[in-house]
Amino acid sequence: MWVKIQPSLKIGTFLLLFLFTSEEACAESVIKSVQLIIHPRNEVERGTNVSLICQAEVSHGLGSHPNYKYNFYKDFQPLYTDQTSSTDHLYSIPDARMAHSGKYKCAVVIEEQNKESNVKDLTVKGLQTPVLTMDKLKLREGDDVTANCTAEGEIGSLTFSFSNGFEEIYTANTESHRVEQKLRLTKGTVKIFCYYSIKLHSTIKHSDNSNVISLDIQELEINPNIKVNPSAYVTEGDLITISCSVDTTYQRNSDLKISLIHGHTMVSVDMTKTDYKVSLKANDSGEYECISRLGDVYKSSAMNITVKELFSMPVLSFHPAEVFEGERFTISCQIKSFASEKIRRDDIRYSIFQDKIPVINGSRYSGTAGKASNGKYICVAEAKEIIKESRRELFEAKVLVSKPEISVDGPVIVNESFWIHCHSDNGSLPIIYSLKRNNVTLNRTKVSDIHEKARFLAMISTPSDISSYMCEAENNGQVSRKMSERLHVTVIVPVGKPLLMVIPVPGNIEEGSDVTLICNIPKGSPPISFRFYGGSGTEIYRTTVQMVVNNKESVWSERPPDVADQDSLGSTNEGDVEYTEVVHPQIVDPTQIPLKKGTDTVYSELQTTQGAIEHVNHQGLLEYAELNHDLPEPVD
Repeated sequence: MWVKIQPSLKIGTFLLLFLFTSEEACAESVIKSVQLIIHPRNEVERGTNVSLICQAEVSHGLGSHPNYKYNFYKDFQPLYTDQTSSTDHLYSIPDARMAHSGKYKCAVVIEEQNKESNVKDLTVKGLQTPVLTMDKLKLREGDDVTANCTAEGEIGSLTFSFSNGFEEIYTANTESHRVEQKLRLTKGTVKIFCYYSIKLHSTIKHSDNSNVISLDIQELEINPNIKVNPSAYVTEGDLITISCSVDTTYQRNSDLKISLIHGHTMVSVDMTKTDYKVSLKANDSGEYECISRLGDVYKSSAMNITVKELFSMPVLSFHPAEVFEGERFTISCQIKSFASEKIRRDDIRYSIFQDKIPVINGSRYSGTAGKASNGKYICVAEAKEIIKESRRELFEAKVLVSKPEISVDGPVIVNESFWIHCHSDNGSLPIIYSLKRNNVTLNRTKVSDIHEKARFLAMISTPSDISSYMCEAENNGQVSRKMSERLHVTVIVPVGKPLLMVIPVPGNIEEGSDVTLICNIPKGSPPISFRFYGGSGTEIYRTTVQMVVNNKESVWSERPPDVADQDSLGSTNEGDVEYTEVVHPQIVDPTQIPLKKGTDTVYSELQTTQGAIEHVNHQGLLEYAELNHDLPEPVD
């Protein structure tokens, strides 16, 4: 921007114009390049003083003095910021450590301009060796020792570890250069040292091991001694004594505790004063352990004790295994073996319980099966104060099958297959169902699931055949056989082939005379729909017959209109329609109706709307009668 100064301007005006041009010159500063220099070099040893120098090459207007903002970054995270008028800036890292290793860069900002240097790696090699100290060197088993591991002057996120030989015993993460920890060490001689590690990006650097400190830990002589009297091999009911003892020197120590443990059960809490006396059972066999404790130090001694059965666990049994209501049954209780050197068989006493209520004091019980006898039974055997129970067994009397019900699935149509179902509301499974027709067994099936149904495929040729079906159910042989009622359901008879008759017979019909059409079917379950069609195939009349156990004819008659009617209606030749229904108490054989022409095909001359005479094949019209099954009625 160019500014022209007039000589007549006052001093104040001149100064204002000068300041304006200075700001404009500053705005025209350009950062050409930024460079980061690591001194003395990019890879140094631990303890070296490192300098990061950020240099900027900037072009600016004459006489301007721009401010430079310097930003330093480590691993792409902000590290340090400062503002100065100098074209270079220094960031110092005195006594560099491995934690200072990383990727560095700097950036220079002038107003809205920001330019960065290239990224440079700084590598600081070497971790110092830590120093291990202990607060005491002589220990007794169970004592704590305080250990200190120090890496003086080390910085960053450090992980300190304490080891006993190859066994690592403690690890801690810290931002400090020192870790203090109480350690609990085992007996004997141990050699403790420490080391630390630091994570740099994806790698972990380990220091050398510290000095090693040897500790001699005195063992506590509190090992317990376990004894069993009279023997570790006993029979149920025998009284034994188990004792746990420790050296008398430590027995007088009030802090000493001794416990007796069998499996996961603490049998006795305090064995320092009294022995443990008990009469064991066979399931008490196993390892018994004396555990002594002084502070946090535990010692143990164990012994196996074998307990022989005085008698075996009693077994409960039912005879017979399956019993129906009303039948007799017997429950027995017995043992398989006993220690003959200790007891006689007669020394064993038995009891039988039903749902925890005594049934009989003895080994045998008889009763009649029924709801009162149903329940869970156990038997108890006892000798020399040893009591054993049998497994709990469920006894439930079976229920005789009830009279079955017979039914069908879906409509029953003559000469079409259908399913017959047979089901009893009561009766213990499995149940055998039989389908019978006129007392002859047609098929049998076994039902073993409460949700399963017995069903049989059947077919009838006449409606009266339906009542010949019955079903039988049994679940205990001939004793339980029950017969259903006869099957009574609605049977649908398909419509027979219709026959069309014309009155008067073809050949005797004169123009202007009445004509009656009769549609006859030999069989079919009502309601039945009849439809009449003209010679052109057009429907001219329909009706539905609801009559039942009778033959049905649908009659349609036609007569020509009067002359006066023809005049009033124009030149039409279409006649009036009259419909008549004729009911016969018995089936009429259409072959017995006399026809003038003794042929199977009957023709009649009907007047069409064009006035022409048309021959109609009535044999073809027979196919238009329809069967309506919407409201079926029974037909025998």
